[in-house]
Amino acid sequence: MTRRRPLVIVTRKLPDQIETRMMELFECRLNLDDHPFSQADLMRAMAEAEILVPTVTDNLDAVLINGAGADLKLIASFGTGVNHIALEAAKARGITVTNTPGVLTEDTADMTMALILAVARRIGEGERLVRSGRWTGWAPTAMLGMRLAGKRLGIVGMGRIGLAVAKRARAFGMSIHYHNRRRVDAAVESEVEATYWESLDQMLGHIDVLSVNCPHTPATYHLLSARRLRLLKPRAIVVNTARGSVIEEEALARALYAREIAGAGLDVYEHEAQVHPRLLELENVVLLPHIGSATHQGRDAMGEKVIVNIKSFVDGHTPPDKVVYTMF
Repeated sequence: MTRRRPLVIVTRKLPDQIETRMMELFECRLNLDDHPFSQADLMRAMAEAEILVPTVTDNLDAVLINGAGADLKLIASFGTGVNHIALEAAKARGITVTNTPGVLTEDTADMTMALILAVARRIGEGERLVRSGRWTGWAPTAMLGMRLAGKRLGIVGMGRIGLAVAKRARAFGMSIHYHNRRRVDAAVESEVEATYWESLDQMLGHIDVLSVNCPHTPATYHLLSARRLRLLKPRAIVVNTARGSVIEEEALARALYAREIAGAGLDVYEHEAQVHPRLLELENVVLLPHIGSATHQGRDAMGEKVIVNIKSFVDGHTPPDKVVYTMF
């Protein structure tokens, strides 16, 4: 007798080959026009689904999870971060949560380095100048930026992505400094010649470029507060490809406007998809639409992980990317 396939509801449009494979394996309800689910849409989906495949755009708060149908047993999130899911509520309801870690490291590190270069060398400003028709030609003192070789890069969060950023920055001749919840292995430090700072406050005053590569947790919310941003050098630049809430965005916008910080490169925002109005006005800021992990290879790998997690769960095994609640 053929086992019944579980109902899987997917909240956003995924790569075609991933959706095709999911349709072969499970009873799927897809979001072909890729409209963001409203809270009412999510409520209906969670009332009907046995397995929900959300993304970081879906806020699965405790109210939604507590109102989920009795059949919902797995939330297989398409993405690494899980701060959009009320994990304790899911645990209380006996709902397993999985994510897709480890497949976006290189893509996000590439984008981090791209933003560092774009801000340091004023690439966004230059591109806008040419397009505007106001460029009158080369001049000895026009569009002067910052050379990366010899500069100090401070990394907040020396995990997989932070280390990948450090390797890229070393190739540009930067010296590596980092702050982490725990010091990394000596072999890792040696590989990128990294200096560990137990005190984030002390590190901030000594670096030229700050890269935010830590996850969102209660402990990292506004980790880069107004007070800490004031510790940076006036010529320092800030790059964030992690989570917008790690930086106090209002304070960052104010510091950039006052030129207390030289520039910033942002791929994430505190209140996505809203961007602080002052950031939109500033020439010394490069703004991207959360595309740090947006490569064909990365998205396909994320989808494959979702499928493996669902298949493992349906077959009665522990999914390889089950979120461990005690980590949060």
